[in-house]
Amino acid sequence: MKLLITGVSHKTAPVEIRECLAFAEGTLPAALADLKSRPGVSEAVILSTCNRVEITVTTDDQTDPRATVERFLADHKAVNTTSIGPHLYRHEGREAIHHLFRVAASLDSMVVGEPQILGQLKAAYAAAKDNGAICGWLDSLLSRSFSVAKRVRSETGIGQMAVSVSYAAVELARKIFGSLNNRTVMLVGAGKMSELAARHLRRSGASHVFVTNRTHERAVEMARLFQGTPVEYARFTSMLPEVDILIASSGAPHYILHKEEMHRVISARRNKPMFLIDIAVPRNIEPTINELDNVFLYDIDDLQEVVNSNLRERMKEADHAESLVTSEVERMMARLQIAEVTPIIVGLQEQLEQIRAAELEKARRKLGPLTPQQEEALEALTRGIINKIAHGPISELRSQAGKPEGEHVIATIRKAFHIQD
Repeated sequence: MKLLITGVSHKTAPVEIRECLAFAEGTLPAALADLKSRPGVSEAVILSTCNRVEITVTTDDQTDPRATVERFLADHKAVNTTSIGPHLYRHEGREAIHHLFRVAASLDSMVVGEPQILGQLKAAYAAAKDNGAICGWLDSLLSRSFSVAKRVRSETGIGQMAVSVSYAAVELARKIFGSLNNRTVMLVGAGKMSELAARHLRRSGASHVFVTNRTHERAVEMARLFQGTPVEYARFTSMLPEVDILIASSGAPHYILHKEEMHRVISARRNKPMFLIDIAVPRNIEPTINELDNVFLYDIDDLQEVVNSNLRERMKEADHAESLVTSEVERMMARLQIAEVTPIIVGLQEQLEQIRAAELEKARRKLGPLTPQQEEALEALTRGIINKIAHGPISELRSQAGKPEGEHVIATIRKAFHIQD
């Protein structure tokens, strides 16, 4: 059996190449059916995301999997394999297993440690399973990759530190308030980054979102996304005493919130902490506001530094995760090597059992009727002899499995005991 992963990713191909090779969800059943039906192909999986397209196949030993996948791509994507060739990567055997485990564990992602890829890989697995494209060895390999990813996530801190500006803001808010349950958020401006931050805050327990914008219709539209409340731009400062977290991303060319105003706000809040996130450029909030007690102001550079620090920490955790993945690959290879000689071991045991049974039958005919105790003793004697004979060859088969020179040893044992393929 041969295993091959062929693909492109954000590391090897620009977006226009990835777009050309991508498979829409609705086209997967037909594509998988075609790939599985090609001569020599045993199993197939297609993983298609915005950052990678990977085709994984197992084939019989007589089939060239590279040529099979190239013909499949040419038929389905009308691409010239010569032109896309420099962008393709191909991993076979052990390298393919290592690559699959790294992808599942998010070690090959654009943002190391992001959780989305595991869900995407599971969806690709489900699609292949639903369409009968996997049903054996590749099924168990993918299931193992999910377990490896789970182990990486539980035994390392690779996914624990925020590595996006919007999520870093949420992590900082959680440090300030402890819990975000029932906290109130206000968005000033309707930028994409503030929208992302607000989404994270809502998921983390924030109870209500106020939205204000110089264009009121945009505020109404944004508020609808969060089942929130639009606020007239001219009166948003009067609402601030009710707000725990303020996210400012207005396009105003000047400060829209000054220290004097903020002093009145924090007094009205009876000095309850307030978290201000200024992700506008130029900045929306006067920096000296940070001098006020119980006011915590972070701008885009502060958040980016948090992200950079977290990325450095993630890379340290990634080293631990890489070691874990490598050990899992070794375990998988050991299992595969034992599995490779298991049919030979079974054949050896069957061959010796046939010899034992035949010789035992001859002895019974010569000896005549035996007592139950004699039968039991004869059975134990012959089984003990056979087990001792089998022990040496079986141990050697297991120790030689997977070794380059082991093929000759395995072939010799097969020949000596007349074990058929």
